[in-house]
Amino acid sequence: MVVPVRIWREVSADDKNKIFRRSEEDISSVLPQVQALIDDVQARGDEAVVHYTNKFDGCTLTTNQLKVTEAEFQAAEASLTPEVKEALHFCIENVRKVHLTQKPEGMTWVEVRPGLMAGERPLPIDSVGLYVPRGRGSFPSMVYMQAVPAAIAGVKRIVMVTPPLPDGSIDPACLYAAKLCGVHEVYKTGGPQAIAALTFGTATIAPVVKINGPGSMYVTAAKRLLSSRVDIGLPAGPSESAVLADASAKPWKVALDLMVEAEHGSDSCALLVTTSENLARQTAQYIGALAEGLPEPRKTFVKDVFSGYGAIVVCETLEEGAAIINDFAPEHLSIQTEEPFTTLSLITNASEILLGDNLPFSGANYACGPNAILPTGGKAKTWGPTSVRDFMKYNSVVFATGAGYDALKGPVTTLADYEGFPSHADAFRKRGDA
Repeated sequence: MVVPVRIWREVSADDKNKIFRRSEEDISSVLPQVQALIDDVQARGDEAVVHYTNKFDGCTLTTNQLKVTEAEFQAAEASLTPEVKEALHFCIENVRKVHLTQKPEGMTWVEVRPGLMAGERPLPIDSVGLYVPRGRGSFPSMVYMQAVPAAIAGVKRIVMVTPPLPDGSIDPACLYAAKLCGVHEVYKTGGPQAIAALTFGTATIAPVVKINGPGSMYVTAAKRLLSSRVDIGLPAGPSESAVLADASAKPWKVALDLMVEAEHGSDSCALLVTTSENLARQTAQYIGALAEGLPEPRKTFVKDVFSGYGAIVVCETLEEGAAIINDFAPEHLSIQTEEPFTTLSLITNASEILLGDNLPFSGANYACGPNAILPTGGKAKTWGPTSVRDFMKYNSVVFATGAGYDALKGPVTTLADYEGFPSHADAFRKRGDA
């Protein structure tokens, strides 16, 4: 496998655009296909959900097998090794510790004027559907990264959907994590059919007010198509990562880190931006060697990434490299420079930033505590990581005494008259007439 190294100033505008678009073009191309599937689920409910689940996941479920039973939870726990259970407890504890700091303590009040009080009341949303992908592996980490903040927020109904294995079961570590984190319901379905079921509801799966979690381009397409019907949460699509490095970085470590997100799938993206052409070429050689040692389908995924949405580019200065990163706005960013904390000041658009070469992306993916479900496709320019706040809503609450009313009356009637809203003004002006 040969990974090309490009000099950024020599890269064509078309090639730059391809890098920055990632898999968005592919997502757009499947929208009509996904819309037809959504329409079928809306019309036929459970029957359509089971039909597509069996078709895409190679199982033979019936409609009465969609919901995971208590017996299945118990069997899943019994099948796991102590090491896997201990690892899950360790990671969940770290994630819970960080996310507990995000929960608001209660309602806040401020005295705007004498007699005029305003505040904000935080409340959990009523329900949420957590999407946990499985097509390219099993992801218990995606369970606790979503369920922990949802539970801390106090969501009344936490639902999980995830594609089943060919035998119709759910990955046991995912079920164990769901139980540890307080998930209330788990259903054996994924893909666009799961998104449609959570949106419209079926005989078995009641609808939710929000859907959260990453997925394939088909899942991303379904969420996009249904965004006017349900809150689809942050835009979490195919995985992506970037490394910003100078000549002090170690090529072997950079290569290892770029492989982490690249092995997720052919539609993933991995980008190295460096001021050192020597580092770039050595890293490219290491990636080629590492890819050859991977089992399938991971080997194919990595090869596809670095011949498609991935890139190794050489820039002239760290400032230019930071500008490329800020324009790209990656999901995961590793800064491996001589002074990473100084380089950090140059970065404004990245959802997760890892400093130095002691922390691979996989460390943050599983166990550091901050959330690993992050905006993709350049959306880090306006979105941040999944948090407790994603599972809460806020009410503005206002109270006025007579003195507060008097303070408001003049300015409000003046501006209402200016904007041409007589009823707005009369609500104050004529209030004393009754």
